[in-house]
Amino acid sequence: MGGATTEEAVQLLHGVGVFEALAEPDLRRIAQLAVRRSFSAGDVIFREGDASDTCYVVYSGHARAIREHGDGRSITLAHFGPGDIFGELAIFDDEKRSATMESLDELQVIGIPGPDFRRLISAHGDLAMRLVVAMSRKLREANERLTRQSFQTVQSRVATVLADLVADARKEGAGELDVLVTVTQADIAQLAGSSRESASRFLAVLERAGVISQGRGRIIVNDPNALRGYVY
Repeated sequence: MGGATTEEAVQLLHGVGVFEALAEPDLRRIAQLAVRRSFSAGDVIFREGDASDTCYVVYSGHARAIREHGDGRSITLAHFGPGDIFGELAIFDDEKRSATMESLDELQVIGIPGPDFRRLISAHGDLAMRLVVAMSRKLREANERLTRQSFQTVQSRVATVLADLVADARKEGAGELDVLVTVTQADIAQLAGSSRESASRFLAVLERAGVISQGRGRIIVNDPNALRGYVY
C-alpha cells in the first residue's frame, strides 16, 4: 500500500464494520489493493454525480458528506472520522456518487479501487458473500436509526448527535470531560434533521446549563454524561 504498510492497512480494515467479519487472509488481500491519499482542510474528495470507482477508509482526520443545491445551499448528511468508510458502493458497481465528500481538516485515507476489488471478489466467492451480509447489517442499522429519529423530539435528536460526536472523539483519545467536537450549528441541525433555529435554541439551553461551551465552528461538551438526560 503506497505510503503505509500492509500491516497498518490490515489493522485499519479490521475495525471497519463492512470488513470486520472477514478473516485475516481476506483483509490482507484487500489491504494489498489499498493506496494512501492525503487531503488538506476543505479539499473535495469527490463530487455528487462523479463516476464512482473507489471507496475510502479514513486513516486520520475528518470528512463530511454533503448534498448541494442549485441555489448554492448545502446539507450535511454525515461526518466521518478514523476507521469510517465512505463511497463503499463503488466496490460493487460504477454508479454515480450520491453526495459530495469534503475534508474538514488534514485528512489521510486509504483508497480501494472498485475494479480491483471486484476482480478480487470474483476470485473469492466466499468473500463476496460475507461482504453482502455485512452490508445488509449496516443498512438495517441505518434504517433502525432513522426509525428512532422519527419518534424523537428535536432536543433528543440534537443531544443524540452530540453524544455520537463525543463517542467518535473518544475513539481518537478524547477524555471523559470537556470533549472538543469540530462541528458547526448548521451541521448539527442537518445531522439531527431539524431547522437551524430549533437546534440553535436547544444548544443555547445546553450552554446555559453548563453542559456545553460554544465557539466558532466547534463545541466543547463539558459534561457528556448530562446529555443522557435529554435523550428519550
